Amino acid sequence: MTSSLRGIAVAASAGLVMVVVAPAANAVPSPDVLIGEVYGGGGNSGATLTQDFVELTNVSAAPVSLAGWSVQYLPAAPSASSRWQATPLTGSIAPGKTYLVGEAKGTGGTLELPAVDAAGSIAMAAGAGTVALVNSAEPLTCLTAADCNADTRIRDLVGYGNATVRETSPAPGTANATSSARVNNTDTDNNSVDFATGTPTPVNAAGEGPGGTTPPVQAKIHDIQGVTRVSPLAGKKVAGVTGVVTGVRAFGSVRGFWFQDTAPDADPRTSEGLFVFNAGVTPNVKAGDAVVVAGTVKEFLPNDDANSTYQSLTQLINAQWTVSSAGNALPQAQSIDEKTLPAQYVPTGGNIDSLELKPDTFALDFYESHEGERIRINDVRVVGPSTEFNEFYVTVRPNENPTARGGTLYSGYDQFNPGRLKVMSLIPFSQRPFPQFNVGDKLTGGTEGPLDYVNFGGYTLQATTLGGEQSSGLQPEVTRKQRSGELAVGTYNVENLDPGDDQAKFDRLAAGVVKNLASPDIVALEEIQDDNGATDNGVVSAEQTLQKFTDAIVAQGGPRYQWRQINPENKTDGGEPGGNIRVAFIFNPARVSFVDRPGGDATTPVQVLSQYGRPKLSVSPGRIDPLNAAWQSSRKPLAGEFVFGGRKVFVVANHFNSKGGDQSVHGRFQPPNRVSEEQRIKQSIALRGFVDSVLAVDSKANIVLAGDLNDFQFAPALAELTRGGAVRDLIDTLPPKERYTYVFEGNSQVLDHTLTSRAPRGVDYDVVHINAEFAGQASDHDPQVVRFRPSTGEEWLDVIFDLLDLVERLRNSHG
Repeated sequence: MTSSLRGIAVAASAGLVMVVVAPAANAVPSPDVLIGEVYGGGGNSGATLTQDFVELTNVSAAPVSLAGWSVQYLPAAPSASSRWQATPLTGSIAPGKTYLVGEAKGTGGTLELPAVDAAGSIAMAAGAGTVALVNSAEPLTCLTAADCNADTRIRDLVGYGNATVRETSPAPGTANATSSARVNNTDTDNNSVDFATGTPTPVNAAGEGPGGTTPPVQAKIHDIQGVTRVSPLAGKKVAGVTGVVTGVRAFGSVRGFWFQDTAPDADPRTSEGLFVFNAGVTPNVKAGDAVVVAGTVKEFLPNDDANSTYQSLTQLINAQWTVSSAGNALPQAQSIDEKTLPAQYVPTGGNIDSLELKPDTFALDFYESHEGERIRINDVRVVGPSTEFNEFYVTVRPNENPTARGGTLYSGYDQFNPGRLKVMSLIPFSQRPFPQFNVGDKLTGGTEGPLDYVNFGGYTLQATTLGGEQSSGLQPEVTRKQRSGELAVGTYNVENLDPGDDQAKFDRLAAGVVKNLASPDIVALEEIQDDNGATDNGVVSAEQTLQKFTDAIVAQGGPRYQWRQINPENKTDGGEPGGNIRVAFIFNPARVSFVDRPGGDATTPVQVLSQYGRPKLSVSPGRIDPLNAAWQSSRKPLAGEFVFGGRKVFVVANHFNSKGGDQSVHGRFQPPNRVSEEQRIKQSIALRGFVDSVLAVDSKANIVLAGDLNDFQFAPALAELTRGGAVRDLIDTLPPKERYTYVFEGNSQVLDHTLTSRAPRGVDYDVVHINAEFAGQASDHDPQVVRFRPSTGEEWLDVIFDLLDLVERLRNSHG
């Protein structure tokens, strides 16, 4: 234990509590025997092991006698009447070995501990408590951290969960299926740093684990990695694993190091690199160190969820290592380019975990066969901009589906674009600030580092050497101004906008509307949040949000827009919890009129009525079929009736349900299951029903469907909307290399759409690229605008309007 905690004096007056921590004189870290692991969930519901245990470890170079010692336990929140419970120890513990103390058994669990080295009957709590190693068999009497810290009989101590008695800060809490284990056998006398929660791994003095498992397996890295995605030694302890350290992650909660064997085998399927997980502690190694490592092989999945759809990362946990030499040359990096990387992406057939890798055939197999190894890329193009998470994407296949502006186009479910690779940095930002790349920029020269797998992003180069930065000069686009006879309808996902956002965000979004979109007459907005954003207190109004946004537009030189929207019921429309996300219209009253018809609310469906043979809405604005199960936990479409130059136009603002829950294209299930797609298909059917009801009254009605449909132009949901040709998706009218509104994991793809009925004439459509390709985005979506001349429904009158428009264009073209 440290000398940093000795006594706590508490003074209180007038509601003020002052805590003073005085240093302790007696506590010092144990020089030999440490508490290695504690587990109190044995025999409980959900546990595998039938018994609680405490595991000790001798970190010294000599055997230590435990005769007369004890392991003792105290509840997490002791009262004045609480008493320590003790289990006496016998025998000795050899250097580098463990010693297993069995405690109380329960009625649950199926797996017995190996033969214990000392037997006790203490019923330890599963989630929180204090365990002490004491060089006396007499029960302790201390009940505070300060008093225990001053007791020289305590050799080592760990408080886990919300334990009152602990070293500096308690270790994380545990559960029926998890234990708290010391990381790398280090003792900083801070339980929160020295211990991590994980799967229980009890080992006795004979090296046996649960069920009588044998001592650690002597293994090479390629033995651990194996020829499939999952290690053949997963869950087993290994020792004598040799290699040279190639990279260290010294920040964040996932610290550790990569090391690589310098004597590879001849099998191209087996990687020679491996990650050693060291929890939140920076490991005491550096690149070039030759190490010998022991630990437990683990296939990491997010939240230890065996049902995760992502691939797993093979790593060592609860590791120990020794450095045999320093300054060694690093293994040569594997070059990755269009010549070495296969053009096919991934095998299919369900769960691909157990399939033997084919690195010469599939790109994902190639990456997996080099997991943990040093790789190198040279002179590559950026296809996904730098993000707030300090990452960007490049392509190692420069001719793979390029967009018009330097990205990589995702144009079909079979177009995976294997050349995409995520890049992060292990270089301290104080030495090399993380580059701020836009799509189309170049990462010049060589970039090297270990190949990682990150659940949210896929295979990732963790750079220890980062190449240069070359700008492509990419600029945000500016669309043209609509002519007097054209109606301009835009759509913009403003990414969780609420009054609590910085004014700079409002200003940038407003500038996008005014300067880049040329102040459309109508704008369908998505992701407008309520007046206090994510604060979950029942507020649903968004008047302050829209007021602040329209004020910002005026400040940027735009028109004084009015708005129309309907407040949702509290917490029914998905999105950020408490944000009450919704769609809304803003419009320029100097150019277009809104037809207000009262009665629209969160649950009242808008109906299409016939008046003199022309359609009108029963309520305006009004929600489309809001009680339909298709809109459960999702935004409801908002229909509005507008008039432009005497001509009626129906506009619907949309924001379909997200892709959350879909399996990843780089995950372990292939082909991936797109579970969210079914709801969007149902939403498309409901929206198409509204379109058909308008067209049933007037087949020449002007209809615009705009917004974030959260799906691709080739997806079944869009096919449901456009079936029979009643409406057309305007993204399909653009040149193929310009069909994208969003960039995800280096793929330029379509999520936002504008669809129109057949009536509008002179349709001119533009996706205005101002966000998705750039670092430091105002929103993650690009806006778009359509300009057209609405039909009157009378051919002779339409001809007159066409002639007037032609005269205006000729006049403008001649100055």
